[in-house]
Amino acid sequence: MSEARLTLPLGLTGALEPLSEVWVYLAATPLFGLTLTLGTYVIAEHVSARSGRHPLANPVLWSVLAIIAVLWATGTPYRRYFEGAQFVHFLLGTATVALAVPLARLWPELRQRAGTLLTALLLGASTSIVAALGLAWMLGASPVMMASLLPKSVTAPIAMGIAERIGGSATLAAVFTVTTGIVGALVVTPLLNAMGVRNWAARGFALGLAAHGIGTARAWSVHPRAGAYASLAMGLHGVLGAVLLPGLARWL
Repeated sequence: MSEARLTLPLGLTGALEPLSEVWVYLAATPLFGLTLTLGTYVIAEHVSARSGRHPLANPVLWSVLAIIAVLWATGTPYRRYFEGAQFVHFLLGTATVALAVPLARLWPELRQRAGTLLTALLLGASTSIVAALGLAWMLGASPVMMASLLPKSVTAPIAMGIAERIGGSATLAAVFTVTTGIVGALVVTPLLNAMGVRNWAARGFALGLAAHGIGTARAWSVHPRAGAYASLAMGLHGVLGAVLLPGLARWL
């Protein structure tokens, strides 16, 4: 390795030195996690837009994979990375609350459909819980694993709080939640197309209910009406989960 460095042109070596200094500085400060997170997502979002929002070009999926690759290649502990990334994590709750703005514009329509939407919410949330816990129980999952899996379809900040409250792991809950969102965002378009679901409200509500924030972001990128209904489903599911899941966990 040392011989290879000696053979580099002097001009190239000089050009690389400032980059090396920047990397050492970023890696030793919280700026590393923040810069890596924002930079990776900006690139992934650009690629997604250039692909015409293809499901396989989901920016969250590729951002996660790229960040994992960088942390592994540089030997950076997750704790050090999160020292900077936590600033983005802090904004999750704010972003979730801000989704109420487009819902206010649809309030008359939502009132007329309240019964149908609540029925879909209860059925969808119940199906998510039964399917996840049933499969985990069949595979012999531990109580901690089950408690962490229970809120997997609720948006990440709420899911982490629920998991900690019922004896699960917030870290595992975050992993399960993000995985659920990514998978949902990947399969929703071909699945709903195959089922013949064309209504943007129905597509958005189903995506927000099943795949929380990541699915909602996918819905907004496709159609504003789908995004509004996905925001509604995610918000209602989050409230329902926060209220009912702790009691359900004690009963189970």
